[in-house]
Amino acid sequence: MLDTTALREAYDSFLEAAVTVSDSTHLRTPPPGEWNADRILAHVCLVTAGTIAAAAAVAAGEHTTYDNRHTLDTWTIDRVAERAGGPPGLRERLRRQAEILCGFGGPALSDPELDTPVPLLGLSGGTLLTDTVVPLRGLFAGLADIEIPTHTRQLLALLPEEAAI
Repeated sequence: MLDTTALREAYDSFLEAAVTVSDSTHLRTPPPGEWNADRILAHVCLVTAGTIAAAAAVAAGEHTTYDNRHTLDTWTIDRVAERAGGPPGLRERLRRQAEILCGFGGPALSDPELDTPVPLLGLSGGTLLTDTVVPLRGLFAGLADIEIPTHTRQLLALLPEEAAI
């Protein structure tokens, strides 16, 4: 069984930060090579959708992989942001995606399914972070422990110092 409590909390914190940033009238300009709030939100939507796809593939008895390169492509990111309808649409999309992903918790997937090996290729800023095989449950843990909290901090770094939570 998979406990998704930490994952739900990570998404809740991220979405709270996204609202805070969206409500701010004065945001810092992202450092060179970093993304604005819309791109961060769209990237997290793409990462979440890819993780949903991997979990659904395992549940369907298929082999799967996880490769995040498309989630870093700015053309793809901008297209997702536009098609979602901007920040409000991105937040709602991500809220629903988080519900779907966390729905794989509890008894939805068996331990053998959660232990299914998933080849994982992860890049960030053009740097290879990981090229390994992880159990499916490792994708969930990586989101809860690293990916979502990192992007929450990235969003909050866009706030002026006096407004940061």
